[in-house]
Amino acid sequence: MTAQRENVSGAHFAFTDRWGGVSAAPYAELNLGGAVGDDPGAVRTNRDLAAKALGLDPDRVVWMNQVHGSDVAEVDGPWGTRPVPEVDGLVTAARGLALAVLTADCVPVLLADPVAGVVAAAHAGRPGMVKGIVPAALDAMRALGAEPARIVARTGPAVCGRCYEVPEAMRAEVAAVEPAAHAETSWGTPAVDVAAGVHAQLARAGVRDREQSPVCTLESGDHFSYRRDRATGRLAGYVWLAERT
Repeated sequence: MTAQRENVSGAHFAFTDRWGGVSAAPYAELNLGGAVGDDPGAVRTNRDLAAKALGLDPDRVVWMNQVHGSDVAEVDGPWGTRPVPEVDGLVTAARGLALAVLTADCVPVLLADPVAGVVAAAHAGRPGMVKGIVPAALDAMRALGAEPARIVARTGPAVCGRCYEVPEAMRAEVAAVEPAAHAETSWGTPAVDVAAGVHAQLARAGVRDREQSPVCTLESGDHFSYRRDRATGRLAGYVWLAERT
């Protein structure tokens, strides 16, 4: 159920694959996205299964309505009856509160400063990366006492630069903002490498502890890919701080 899981000084990072849930095709099996056409009951069950597999209380996982922007919301608890905001980043200093980000080719960005006790999750698609969602998430963490030199950054499964074909004009527009995202497909056409762009932004901000998943969602049958399948589910990345004992 989890393709990757890591604990760094009490900061937990996890990324799901597509297996171990109850959704039927084309969302089979562990679809965690609530706005893709899947049965809402199946999505709730999948979210409960994933949370419990990670040792989390499903009611202490905070989700967001992602819109490919650069807004970040600070949270200190579940939304409850409040509307879920349209943002692409979440930040918290609340221990035991997990922040979740949904993807199916975009780059899930998980950030933690275990010393300051601050974590953030960001949804970095091509538009969000260009608009600056990652710097915005880092700014929100700094406001809560985090320092880039202490931040641990993990990016999860995403479409790779060898597969993310785009028109030449689009590649030029992206590269004008983030040169590191300039790429070429394995068959020689213009492409964008969003993960490379994200990691370049992290590096410029002073984040040294960075790791990128080697998984390309378009190439992997174990992961959802919107570019490959269109009608499909969503993966999730989770980040949280362990409760103090």
